[in-house]
Amino acid sequence: MTSMAVTDLPLLEHSPMPAREEMERAFFQGDASYDGLFYTGVRTTGIFCRPSCTARKPKPENVEFFGTVKDVLFAGYRACLRCKPLENGDQHPSWLDALMTRIDAEPAARLREADLRTMGLDPARVRRYFASKYGLTFQAYCRARRLSQALDSIKQGGTVDDAVFDAGYESHSGFREAFAKTFGATPGAAAQSGAVHLGWMDTPVGPMIAGATDGGVVLLEFTDRRMLEAQLDTVKRRFGQGLVPADHPHLTRLRQELASYFDGTLSTFTVPVVAPGTPFEERVWAELLKIPYGETRSYEDIAVALGNRAAVRAVGRANGLNRIAIVIPCHRVVNKSGELGGYGGGLWRKRRLLHLETGGHGL
Repeated sequence: MTSMAVTDLPLLEHSPMPAREEMERAFFQGDASYDGLFYTGVRTTGIFCRPSCTARKPKPENVEFFGTVKDVLFAGYRACLRCKPLENGDQHPSWLDALMTRIDAEPAARLREADLRTMGLDPARVRRYFASKYGLTFQAYCRARRLSQALDSIKQGGTVDDAVFDAGYESHSGFREAFAKTFGATPGAAAQSGAVHLGWMDTPVGPMIAGATDGGVVLLEFTDRRMLEAQLDTVKRRFGQGLVPADHPHLTRLRQELASYFDGTLSTFTVPVVAPGTPFEERVWAELLKIPYGETRSYEDIAVALGNRAAVRAVGRANGLNRIAIVIPCHRVVNKSGELGGYGGGLWRKRRLLHLETGGHGL
């Protein structure tokens, strides 16, 4: 999967911290959705932790909260060795760039475990990384890259024989079997078939996976969201197409617009989106697109706009099933009381997105 970083972006400033009661509840329940939103210093040990830390919890009167690593370090605390709050889990490991460069340079090459060891890489480490970050084994990722290039070659008029050779397959039967499994069509029918192109995008609030077809963007999800695998399955089922790591003009445009959004210079996305769902889900998502930048609506507001005040829970469920985060702004929906409510990407991200959109004057 080609890295599609949103480069040269300033880190978002920390928005105001939640109320102490909310932070205490999050810390003592180990709520990972608050990771990055605040840090907890334990006076009796001099250690500071993430909210999700699994170490034994201290007494409430022995903790204090900080909004930034800088603040907690200047207060004299040192980092917990268990939850490692100084490590940024969203950063790529140092070895990934060299591996991706080789895959791009030799797309037909079959990188075996011995090849990885020659590059100084631990095969088990590579497997774990690709499984956790991409939802694919390393070999499945490489295979998908080869097949996506074969699809493009055939669509552009190339022969199946050329595609077999260029994709590094030793036999037509093996190529046809792998191709049909991925794209749901034989190579000969590839001109009429398509694929959902997947790209990796780095953002100031963490890495995301985006997907696009020729019709528009169909997916934009945080890579650590628990529902990501289910969302990928839904995309594959809804569009009847395979998922392949590959560039696409819509992904390029999305990357550019995300950069402008996080830079504070874009308030309305214009990249086309395609979001099929149930009739009710599609009506909810259409209402989300009407919420102005810098404003919020309650779940009840959305239900009323749909003509059914009693559908608040159904609205919340549809909101949570939105597959195109940020662009279809489900983060702009909050509880009637004004509290944040839920967010699949984590409450800390929801707070920061709203903070960005209100010019630093929001939640």
